[in-house]
Amino acid sequence: MSVEAAEADPSEAAEGHDAHHPTDWAYVKIAIILAAVTALEVFTYFRSVLDWGVALVPSLIFMMVVKFYLVITWFMHLKFDNSIFSKMFTTGLILAVGVYLATLTAFEFFG
Repeated sequence: MSVEAAEADPSEAAEGHDAHHPTDWAYVKIAIILAAVTALEVFTYFRSVLDWGVALVPSLIFMMVVKFYLVITWFMHLKFDNSIFSKMFTTGLILAVGVYLATLTAFEFFG
């Protein structure tokens, strides 16, 4: 739809916009998945139940990336936007994880 058509009839623009977004049930399913991953992250705190050992940090980073992906793709509607935004967020995520790992390594060996 052209910009002129959208300006002429705003209801048509709203219908085209809504056609790309998921249903409420999809948001509920994503929220349940996010809650389960968050519960698993909290569960890692209790070493008396299960000792994660050397798998603790990699598993927490993996859960962080999964939650980041779900939030930006579904709740921020990045899944339905231009791919340049996905590339920008992916670059930011890679940079953030890299800085975190570099800092963690520095504290482990030089702290």
